[in-house]
Amino acid sequence: MIMEVRAIQGHSRNWVLRQILSGLALTCVTTIVLVFSLTSLYGLEAGDVAPKDVRVPRDLTYESEILSLRARESAVQKVQPVYTRPNPTLAREQLARVRNVLRFLSAVRADTYASNAEKITWVRAVSELAALSDSSTNTLLVLPSQNWNDVQLETRRLLDQIMRQQEVREQDLSNIRGRVPAMVPLDMPQDEAALVSELVQSFMVPNVLYNEIATEAARQKAWEETSKAIRTLSRGQIVFREGSIVTDLDIEALEALGLLSRKRNVDIGVSFLVSALLSVFLGLYIYQLQPQVLNQRRQEILLLFLLAFFMILAWLLIPSGSVLPYLFPSAALAMLVATTIGPPTAIGASVFLGITCGWLGGRSLDLVILVVLSSLVAIVSLPQYEQAISLFRSGLLSGLFEGVALIALSMRDFTVNDLSSVLVNAGGSVAGGVISGGLALGGLFLLAYPFDLTSTFRLIELSRPNHPLLQRLLREAPGTFQHSMMVASMAELAAERIGANALLTRVGTYMHDVGKLMRPYFFIENQAGLNNPHDRLDPYTSVSVLTGHVRDGVKLADEYHLPSQIKDFILEHHGTMQVSFFYRKAVEAVNGESGLVDESEFRYPGPKPQSRETALLMLADGSEAATRARRPQTVEELDEVIGYIFNSRINDGQLDECPITMHELQVVRATYVELLKGAYHPRLKYPEPKKDKDKKDDAD
Repeated sequence: MIMEVRAIQGHSRNWVLRQILSGLALTCVTTIVLVFSLTSLYGLEAGDVAPKDVRVPRDLTYESEILSLRARESAVQKVQPVYTRPNPTLAREQLARVRNVLRFLSAVRADTYASNAEKITWVRAVSELAALSDSSTNTLLVLPSQNWNDVQLETRRLLDQIMRQQEVREQDLSNIRGRVPAMVPLDMPQDEAALVSELVQSFMVPNVLYNEIATEAARQKAWEETSKAIRTLSRGQIVFREGSIVTDLDIEALEALGLLSRKRNVDIGVSFLVSALLSVFLGLYIYQLQPQVLNQRRQEILLLFLLAFFMILAWLLIPSGSVLPYLFPSAALAMLVATTIGPPTAIGASVFLGITCGWLGGRSLDLVILVVLSSLVAIVSLPQYEQAISLFRSGLLSGLFEGVALIALSMRDFTVNDLSSVLVNAGGSVAGGVISGGLALGGLFLLAYPFDLTSTFRLIELSRPNHPLLQRLLREAPGTFQHSMMVASMAELAAERIGANALLTRVGTYMHDVGKLMRPYFFIENQAGLNNPHDRLDPYTSVSVLTGHVRDGVKLADEYHLPSQIKDFILEHHGTMQVSFFYRKAVEAVNGESGLVDESEFRYPGPKPQSRETALLMLADGSEAATRARRPQTVEELDEVIGYIFNSRINDGQLDECPITMHELQVVRATYVELLKGAYHPRLKYPEPKKDKDKKDDAD
């Protein structure tokens, strides 16, 4: 941490201030996107009318207290009342009671002195027989003795059967009494059967009793054993529709989703904190892995612009439904940043966007994984130099990986009913990958000029022979044009062999000497046999003209809107080398007193080559010019000339600031020898043809 603080303190105040402002800008944009993704339903309660359709912003599974309560209440209601086991004592008591009553009735029947009305009164005095029907009472009193005996026997038998073999509950008593007439033997006369039925029905009592304690215990057990209800909400599902009545269950779902207004302030604070942490993480990540980005204002602005654009696009797509989130072209950001700024920054930006998308998708970890994975695949599969087909290929590949990952993540809670939706979402991911390729391609075209991007497409445009600047060079400085074409061939092949940017090298080499258009005849390749104007100039004027072509080249580059990377070729192709011929000429003019000559006035303004590509140009430029001037006759002489150029540049420190290795220099040197050997090989001098006179003399 101390080392990081010291490193930051080593930068200028403007640099530190710019980083702070950039971080605040990114934090504010991210916070706005996250906050506006929150749906707030102020004052909404159960019973209110829904003001609009509300969709589920993310997949969610939560424990529903309302559904759990309903399930428990339903389980309790299904518990049957608990009764004691059938009590044989009650059956014996009722059977003894019916015997006593029947003996009493027999005595009433045998009383010859009592009137019929008195007998009826005595029968009705028995509590069980108070509701005995008139017909059954008359039958009881008038039956012959034998028939009365049959009635008694059947009454005791039937009552014994019912009380012993059935559970007679209080609530079932009326139903069992209703079945008694069907239990009387069919061979018994109807009046006697009716009397037996009424007697049995009168003496039936419940033989099992309701056990309140056991019933409550069973209900409590059912309550406790009922598992809690788990409710699953799918992204895009309608919670409630506009105009419907909001229920307690709807309010609970909104609470679980964090969409109620009382959580608004908390979510705003959390959104700001998350945004700040993400911004700090991205800044530290870039500072550690690609710090040069923070030193280039345009690249910083480009990164902020791309992140803001894709976060807004994510805000529009991700909360909008079940398929749109998977159509989100997240890989386009990765490809744009990788091709314009660099893969390390692209990885950091992809993680930043992935976490933001996860928040927008309802804090979905699955969405974070999908966005980051597809972006990383796009970065890894993107070739070193982008082309239209390569962008679409990388986008498609990222979409395929995202689709497979989506299917794998869906396997956790997969059901057959989910198959169609999973396949549709996976198809959306593939389509999103293709859209990413198209968006990246369009982005490179649109952003090239505003942000001074040197994309492959722009380089191809600059390399066309009909480019106005190349056409001027061909017409006004043909020698310089031919020299540039030759040097471009050399530097491009060397770039391919050492893994540098060959296309950038070729275009930069085409343009490196455009400054000579201002005074083409002051450069020997354009003089074509004319007198050398430097013969009439003093060394100081001559060196000013020669070194001025660098300054003039930058002016033309600005006029023709060339990218900064192409300007680097103009500025760096001579580095800070000495114009030795005119320096020696100036020293000779003061009788060899070198101390009287300011050597710095005879050097190019620089800077020295900062990249391998501009270093290749410097070496190719010097090698081609030296070979053309000295015309070596053998390969050994050619190798010696080129070796001298290489060694002089190295010894002068011209290659100290570019990341080229000695091994790469050996490859480059061998490449230049190979190409120049073919271009400047010695030719045989053929004898001239004899004149006609000579032919005649020969004939004579």
